Amino acid sequence: MFTSTKKVPFKTFSFFAVIAAAFLFQSFTTPNPPPQKMEIKNSAIVWKAYKVAGSHVGTLGLQSGNLVFDGDQLSGGNFVIDMTTIACTDLEGEYKNKLEGHLKSGDFFAVDQHQTAALDITKVKSSGKNSYKITGDLTIKGITKPITFDASIYGKKATASLKVDRTNFDIKYGSGSFFEDLQDNMIYDEFDLVIDLEF
Repeated sequence: MFTSTKKVPFKTFSFFAVIAAAFLFQSFTTPNPPPQKMEIKNSAIVWKAYKVAGSHVGTLGLQSGNLVFDGDQLSGGNFVIDMTTIACTDLEGEYKNKLEGHLKSGDFFAVDQHQTAALDITKVKSSGKNSYKITGDLTIKGITKPITFDASIYGKKATASLKVDRTNFDIKYGSGSFFEDLQDNMIYDEFDLVIDLEF
């Protein structure tokens, strides 16, 4: 009886060697860590609204919030804003109270029925070092609309600037898009939100 001395072709051997090496590499490779949710520890939200005769500025309080990271890259987040905290900081006394009451009324944010607003991040795209272009769902007065804005993250701090069209959320009081002859009483449709966070 003769023993076969037929050799395995080099190409076939190389193929199996590559497969074996890949299997071993995969066995010893550490899996990617799961996304990490970072709770917001401190926050400052400043709003600024504009009218023909000038502007007003104020603050809002964050009820809860978090940012989600894949490694060192932002990938998501969720924020709930306490609309009962809306305040005007450029007025004092009677005028301050009057404006804050009006903003909480049905003409604007109807706070008695909608005590919170929310922002859910749905898409994040890096736009440079520490900078992101973010798309999210913004909910005000129970109405949800998409919004896109820029944000920056340095260490444990994040900043973002949003421009919001209030008429998308059924806030039409004093809007030149819906009412005529408002003159100096016209309020522009867009207002700004500047958000600073620590996590």
